[in-house]
Amino acid sequence: MNTILKGVLVIGIVAGIGLAAIAADNDEAGFAPIFNGKDLTGWVGDTQGYVVENGSIVCKPGGNLFTDKEYADFVFRFEFKLTPAANNGIAIRAPMSKDNPSYTGMEIQILDDRHPDYKDIKPYQAHGSVYGVVAAKRDQLKPVGEWNVEEIAAIGRQVKVTLNGIVIVDADLDKATENGTLDHSAHPGVKNEKGRLGFLGHGSVVEFRNLRVKKL
Repeated sequence: MNTILKGVLVIGIVAGIGLAAIAADNDEAGFAPIFNGKDLTGWVGDTQGYVVENGSIVCKPGGNLFTDKEYADFVFRFEFKLTPAANNGIAIRAPMSKDNPSYTGMEIQILDDRHPDYKDIKPYQAHGSVYGVVAAKRDQLKPVGEWNVEEIAAIGRQVKVTLNGIVIVDADLDKATENGTLDHSAHPGVKNEKGRLGFLGHGSVVEFRNLRVKKL
């Protein structure tokens, strides 16, 4: 290899490293916080069942808490910490109503599914599942009491859930429901094009922090 070609190769490698570094630095580009770390400004619903402590939203225990804005296509990133047997859920594309958002919208399960209390749950009830519709890959949760990192992306009819760097759901909602749902119940919310994000409490203590969303 002559000197000129070597120089071009080196420059190309360096440029590639630089672009990779820039991509990594810009990984959060376009994301906006939806929790200010101080209070529940921007949130509606059960604002009494959730409190802010040490920069986290804590369900203690609460019911349903929603964003005051709606989202269509988005990527939602957050961290959460479970207590033993904890059960909660992330509402996506959910309406603000008294009906169950697991059906009128969609619920991404937040669950200590390794706990003995849940040894007999159905696959579509495991952590990260689109409740009743898509079963998640299991056993990617960190031990109870440690922080987990999760990303939920809803783009058109595709829903993708990534837990601690591992993709546990990547599903086309139309294909997932073409022969009915896994729980054999009506889930009209899978057709929603937009709706609120939220927490769906079930009487357990769960902490959430670093909540941010990128609209697509």
